[in-house]
Amino acid sequence: MEQPERGEVWLADLGFAAKVRPVLVVSVPYGDRDYALIQVVPHTTQPRGVQFEVRLQVRFLAPGAFNTQGMLAVPSAKFLRRSGALTPAQMAEVEAMMERWLGLAG
Repeated sequence: MEQPERGEVWLADLGFAAKVRPVLVVSVPYGDRDYALIQVVPHTTQPRGVQFEVRLQVRFLAPGAFNTQGMLAVPSAKFLRRSGALTPAQMAEVEAMMERWLGLAG
C-alpha cells in the first residue's frame, strides 16, 4: 500500500470508540528506521463550535470540521483508502490552527 502523504485525506480505522473516519495527514513521510506512525487531524461531521476546529468546504467530504485538538498518531496499517487532498490554502488554515493549539504561533 502507498504511504499516505501530508495534505491528503484518508479513511482510517481509529478503533472501536473513534470508528472509521476521514483523517488529514499532517506529518511528513517516515523512513525505514522510524516508527510506522502517521500524525493526523480527524474530520468530524458533528462540530462542536470550539475554537480549535477548522471548518472547510471540501468537495469529497460531508460538511464538518477538522478537529486539531484530536490530533493523534495512527499506525500506517490502519489507513484504508485515500479520499483526496486539501488545497495548499486549506492546508495552511489547518496548519495555522495546529500552531495555535500547540502554542507554536509567534
